Amino acid sequence: MRAGLALLAAFALPFSLGACGLSPMYAGGGSGQVAQGLADVSVAPIAGRAGWLVRNALNDRLGGEKSGARYRLDVILDDDLEGLGLLTDDTIGRERRTLRARYQLTDTASGEILLDATAGSDAGIDVVSSEYATIAAEQTALENLAKDVADRIVTQLALKLRGQDAGAL
Repeated sequence: MRAGLALLAAFALPFSLGACGLSPMYAGGGSGQVAQGLADVSVAPIAGRAGWLVRNALNDRLGGEKSGARYRLDVILDDDLEGLGLLTDDTIGRERRTLRARYQLTDTASGEILLDATAGSDAGIDVVSSEYATIAAEQTALENLAKDVADRIVTQLALKLRGQDAGAL
């Protein structure tokens, strides 16, 4: 009896999801509206090492550098490294690296700002007796944070471009 109900529920689930208004973000694959919109975004240069990392991550996700794009993405970063957790010998035992981005998506034809938002991420770093290991951990944390922030930005861009294509602007 339970197996029959489970089979019926599994069969009915796809039909009920269609009725709730869910639709795939990247419908149509690379030729879909959202994918085409993301491919038409150019990323302005971003200052600093963190900026270089974030810009490269964004370009990787958006299909590379391009000229004459319909949209321009301007990003301002705030990279902060602070010491936490004092040990008994008054040295820092833990650090927190925070990377925050304020970004704007601008329509290059009209100059209209379509999206003005923020994204951020943070990581904890153990401070060890080897200074080299600590510096390497800080750099690795920055690289990972840059990728995470870029992912968050691209997700918001996709949602905005999807809404724009649906007439939500």
